[in-house]
Amino acid sequence: MTRSKPPALPSSLRRANERVVVSLLQRGGPVSRAQLAKTAGISQPTCGKIVDDLIALGVVRETDEADPGPTRAGRPGRMVRLNAAQPRFVVIQFDVLETSFALAPVAPPLEDRWRVVRPTLHSPEAWLREVRAVAPELDVGELWGVLVSVPGIVDEAVGRILFSPNLHWSESASLPALLANVWDAPVRLVQENRAAALGHHAAHPQRGDFLLVDFGQGVGGAILEGGRLFSSPLPLNAEFGHTPIPGNHRQCGCGATGCLETRLSRSGLLRSFVEANRGQPETWEALLAHVRGHGVRPWLADDLNAAASVIAGALNVLGLRHVVVTGSLTELPPAVVEHLAAAIRDGALWGRFGEVTCEAAPHRRIAGLVAAGIDQLLVPVGGQRAVQARRARKK
Repeated sequence: MTRSKPPALPSSLRRANERVVVSLLQRGGPVSRAQLAKTAGISQPTCGKIVDDLIALGVVRETDEADPGPTRAGRPGRMVRLNAAQPRFVVIQFDVLETSFALAPVAPPLEDRWRVVRPTLHSPEAWLREVRAVAPELDVGELWGVLVSVPGIVDEAVGRILFSPNLHWSESASLPALLANVWDAPVRLVQENRAAALGHHAAHPQRGDFLLVDFGQGVGGAILEGGRLFSSPLPLNAEFGHTPIPGNHRQCGCGATGCLETRLSRSGLLRSFVEANRGQPETWEALLAHVRGHGVRPWLADDLNAAASVIAGALNVLGLRHVVVTGSLTELPPAVVEHLAAAIRDGALWGRFGEVTCEAAPHRRIAGLVAAGIDQLLVPVGGQRAVQARRARKK
């Protein structure tokens, strides 16, 4: 009597298992197949097949590092980790003043290292010419995707910038279509603060719940809950920089008056500095020297307190207790972020019962972009992997 083979796993279940395995590998160091299977809660044969397939694709590689687990009879298992050897993605930071470019493997460095930086020009045609000029410096053997962090309100699902108060020309231009003229690979847009949040999580995987707040050319944030980006029905969230502040009469690029962003963006801080200190040059260096010498003066404290009120309100609504601060404020003396943190704790309800924490951190957008690329292109929830589709097309 012939015994029939067990039924194959449904593709949806197999992909779910792949996503779990890859997420565990993203946490860092080498791990054995047995440990992966145990942690993922799947059988060793299933886990082994997934790992072998990922090795064949070039996503994962075996290492010569010893398995630290209990010694067993027979040949020791080979350790595996995400492949950090070959660049697979072009990563781009599209910002108000500059556009930065780099190449990244599946396991990128945790600190941003941009290979080429160019001014962000003021029309789609001029920007595309600049990208074309940079492209020869970003040669990669097999390109899996072009990953772009962008400011503003972004519909990531369709790859479109809906609103960008400081880069209005990008609203009517399709960045994916422009970049398709340069690279033959899928293009994915990721809102810049969401990319930074994914990057921070890549560096600190034990922190799965936080509100990231970024102060730069604009002011905004991103929400991470359970290790995943928060998703809302509308393609925007954590846009607290456009909260109106009482007594603020500055005009914002969004068309409103009084937005927090007009006071705590980089340009807003400079404007407040020279208004409060007549005769001082309107430069970041002068502002930095002033804060070093005089501490947090009332002109700065008032704006920090306004930001803390908005952030504390967000924590109360979301049920979070950890804040990650990135951008311009982290370039100032530590007393600035400490003042902001103390004011957030005063306004956050959880501070009455437990601990509310606030930390300064660098941008890690490259790592965040790659995390998004892995999620959307290598182990998508549905459909074929982008790399498999490209290889099939080239046969």
